[in-house]
Amino acid sequence: MPLYKPPLWPVSVKAVVFDAQRRVLLLENERREWGLPGGRLEITGQETGEAADLSPEAAVEREVLEETGWKVTAGPLIEGGLWIYEPIPGRRVLIVTYGCTALDPAQEPVASSEHKRIGLFPVGELGALTVPGGYRDAIRAWYGRT
Repeated sequence: MPLYKPPLWPVSVKAVVFDAQRRVLLLENERREWGLPGGRLEITGQETGEAADLSPEAAVEREVLEETGWKVTAGPLIEGGLWIYEPIPGRRVLIVTYGCTALDPAQEPVASSEHKRIGLFPVGELGALTVPGGYRDAIRAWYGRT
């Protein structure tokens, strides 16, 4: 009898964050989808001796800074912001979405080399963009709370 191996999915922490005009910060990936800033949940610093991100909140704050230049404070998990995404067939990622606050919401974001483009969009214009449904739901939920 073969040994059962449960599926293992990476966990990605994401941030919904708005600028001073209440536009949402999005990044375009290589699949031409617009998504939230963030990244894989992992313990950093093991190789370099740096302090480790031991919480998902610290990880999302670090990822937003690395990808956009924005310093944010992670807030609560967004209701409905925990979902399974399949960006390509057979590859699943558990998405964990936090509502975040920009420390300087007037600052212009700058895209890292990880993404094609960066943009700030009014929530009402999301329909014109290719944005995965789980991200849309999280954006609308956080927009309604802020």
